[in-house]
Amino acid sequence: MEATNKELYDLVLKDAPYVIAAYGVLWVAFVGYVSLVLRRIMRLEKDVQAVQEAVERREG
Repeated sequence: MEATNKELYDLVLKDAPYVIAAYGVLWVAFVGYVSLVLRRIMRLEKDVQAVQEAVERREG
């Protein structure tokens, strides 16, 4: 292997744990955000259902 390639591989392997950790943090944040949005959507669906039932009761 050439000296230049060895230096590049050493540089990449030295920083690999930080890159992997950064991707892990991003995925955890993304999953947390999606779960938060889904919970809010479910709560809104319950509220809409309650309003629909109240309107139906008033109508007849």
